[in-house]
Amino acid sequence: MSSLTATETRVVVLQDYGSLCEHVAERISDVVRVKPDAVLGLATGASPIGVYRELVRRYQEGRLDFSRVTCFNLDEYYPMYPNSVHSYRQFMKRNLFDHINCRHWHIPDGQRSNPAGLENGCAQYEKAIRDAGGIELQLLGIGRTGHMGFNEPGSLLSSRTRVVTLDEVTRRDAAPGFGGLSAVPAEAITMGIGTILEARQLVMIASGVSKADVVRRMMTGAISDRLPASFIREHYNSIVCLDVDAAANLNSEYQP
Repeated sequence: MSSLTATETRVVVLQDYGSLCEHVAERISDVVRVKPDAVLGLATGASPIGVYRELVRRYQEGRLDFSRVTCFNLDEYYPMYPNSVHSYRQFMKRNLFDHINCRHWHIPDGQRSNPAGLENGCAQYEKAIRDAGGIELQLLGIGRTGHMGFNEPGSLLSSRTRVVTLDEVTRRDAAPGFGGLSAVPAEAITMGIGTILEARQLVMIASGVSKADVVRRMMTGAISDRLPASFIREHYNSIVCLDVDAAANLNSEYQP
């Protein structure tokens, strides 16, 4: 494992996906052990599944207690019923919450049917995060468009929780899980960049060669809304955790 500073963001490279997930799970575990009533921000997608598996294992071994932890997820498709197999609510239940003793977890409501209800729901989500004391650690992934949450290119640094239009690349990447592109929602609800950057610690994970190019652009290019994940470099306490494949296009000093 190696680490160094790149602008304001540390980069840690692990040998493989399994090692990456263990490392990130241990970081989250440390937060929960030190602060049993911590507020965690969580992500969906393929990247964090192994992290959640590790957290479940630690809980089942009696090493972690989530009974006082509160969790807020980054995003949800819109429109999306909470009981749909495609919803992120069901994703989080299957991969984490059905297997640990966390009872205080929140996911944006993707089933509101009118604009006023949507706007109010987004404002309520922001308020719930503030009322909980703010997010201690926010787990993040990065999409091939450079999105963070579902903040697609063009998302502003000041953006808050809102409805967004998904990039076609994002929708195509999701299509196999939906049985085809036509079934993938065109919109989603996501925490904004401004919301994400208010977390006291950011941990981004990426694995596999398919992420190597966007990781390189995020870490070495201009910080810009053209690649929203680059805003992580402006956070005072952020870390990007990669496996060797995702780090392949970075300079050699990043390699373990």
